[in-house]
Amino acid sequence: MWTVMYIAPTAKIAEMIKSKLTEEGFLVQTRPVNLSKQQFEILVPSGELEEVQEVLNSILHP
Repeated sequence: MWTVMYIAPTAKIAEMIKSKLTEEGFLVQTRPVNLSKQQFEILVPSGELEEVQEVLNSILHP
């Protein structure tokens, strides 16, 4: 089951987050929330949610 763990404000930020999480060994998907707003959901398997949140915090707040 995939779970939305973050909504990125731009495609560029979504791709950067996806890339860094993938480098850490996580499965990651992105999908547009609303094409008119250009926001993107970052989805991860629900079983990895807590681990991914820790890594995401270190990415967003170095």
